[in-house]
Amino acid sequence: MVIQEFPSSSSSSSSSSASIIPPMAALHSNGPMMASHGSVANFYNGKTVFITGGTGFMGKVLLEKLLRSCPGVAQIYLLIRPKKGQNAQERLQQLLCSPLFDTLRKERPNDLSKVVPIEGDITQPELAISPSDRTTLSLCVNVVFHSAATVKFDEKLKLSVTINMLGTQRLVELCKRMSNLEALVHVSTAYCNCDRSQVKEVIYPPPIGPDQIVSLVEALDEELVDSLTPKLVGNRPNTYTFTKALAECWLQDNKGDLPLVIVRPSIVISSMGGPLKGWVDNWNGPTGIIAAAGKGLFRTMLCDSTKKADLVPVDTVINLMIVSAWRIASSKTKEIPIYNCVTGQRKPITWSHFIDLCFKYLRMHPLSEISWYPDGSVTASRTMSTIKRCFLHWVPAYIIDSVVWISGGKPILVKVQSKLSKAAACLEYFTMQEWEFDDANVSALSVSLSDADRAEFCFDVAKINWENYLENYILGIRRFIFKEDTSSIPKARKQISKLYIAYRLLQVVSVMITWHFLALRYAPLRRLWSNALRLLLHFASMLPFV
Repeated sequence: MVIQEFPSSSSSSSSSSASIIPPMAALHSNGPMMASHGSVANFYNGKTVFITGGTGFMGKVLLEKLLRSCPGVAQIYLLIRPKKGQNAQERLQQLLCSPLFDTLRKERPNDLSKVVPIEGDITQPELAISPSDRTTLSLCVNVVFHSAATVKFDEKLKLSVTINMLGTQRLVELCKRMSNLEALVHVSTAYCNCDRSQVKEVIYPPPIGPDQIVSLVEALDEELVDSLTPKLVGNRPNTYTFTKALAECWLQDNKGDLPLVIVRPSIVISSMGGPLKGWVDNWNGPTGIIAAAGKGLFRTMLCDSTKKADLVPVDTVINLMIVSAWRIASSKTKEIPIYNCVTGQRKPITWSHFIDLCFKYLRMHPLSEISWYPDGSVTASRTMSTIKRCFLHWVPAYIIDSVVWISGGKPILVKVQSKLSKAAACLEYFTMQEWEFDDANVSALSVSLSDADRAEFCFDVAKINWENYLENYILGIRRFIFKEDTSSIPKARKQISKLYIAYRLLQVVSVMITWHFLALRYAPLRRLWSNALRLLLHFASMLPFV
């Protein structure tokens, strides 16, 4: 889920994948040969880069990393769509004002002038790029990173096809006119093959051809396409994973001689390393749910806590993308290297552990002005999940909104819970299952790097310390999502301490009331209840303050 930006039928036999593109691990085994091509940063010296999706979460991290760690890069063109009354240049300036670029602004401000906006739109023919800009790109670009995509899981199929498939096709047409192109990196998702429990670093054939889907979507009106979507998507949970799989298949058949590489991240969340640990700028995937839990608004969801949560830091993915471009340019292979950028094999964490750590740090570094004490649990039972959501989410929301409405205020909690419920439903497919993602190609690529490159462009997920990383993730949500300074933490801790006492008292009172009503109905329980009360009063009378 680029999840961004946030995934099995076993009906396809293993023999079917034998005819598909083979794993690339064998191509990465020659370390000394790789070293002869120079360092990763040196490869980008004098190079011109073109990025789609540069204004998105991953695109910003990619742009910053290229500028900071590859100082010799000559120029970076960003495809930017005019939006909300802002032209491409204005949107670029707003992007470069992000805290993510603070280090560059202070240390090497002139490098920011290397970034040039290209006005365009991934949904339009020729990407809506002007003829003069297309000529410039065709003559100058050496490396292309294609990360533009709709990451909405519930996007309508027509729009998802337009962005994720037709956008990719139009970009490839442009790339084929680039006379100096050395690498094209296509960002997919590890979950594009989520209809399989084991996913290797190969392209699997979809049940329906990409050209057929494009023709169907273009020929039919949107309402009819919507009615056919569940049948077309099949075992996949949404249009996002479906169209990403189709895009890969189309690329396999139509790339021609393009030096193409595919990077498949799993669920992408905040950054692990510099320049800003914990940096995150969107509510996608688990981030929105965790943020709501930190505010005390979200307390339960459907999730098998024993399953692996395949989460990956955004900068890990970006480092792999940058290195994979260097690798394909160096190897000159005709095959399509595919990299599953995942943590489940080498640094697994269960949903239970992830949730526990998030709550631990939400209480250690609480958000300001929270509604209730952050706590909660998950269940793998749909029935229990429905019951718990009713009593922990909807009943309090309706009660509080009613009070607010009566007092003349504007009720919002029911609306908030509706949005959270929708977000949680999009995640349920991924929290109730787990996959075995092969990442042999990623491991082999890491081994082939020099020590210096392995440190500067680290994508070895085995180095993740989940405790430290998730603490920074929570601090990042606090700082970058809610814009709260660390100086407000002491005050927030006082508030959460009071809420904790109120929360525990409410639990005790709830248990006592429930027990009392049960005791009124059953004589043995009534006697036990009376004896317990007498015992409590006896002990209370012995206390010095009584």
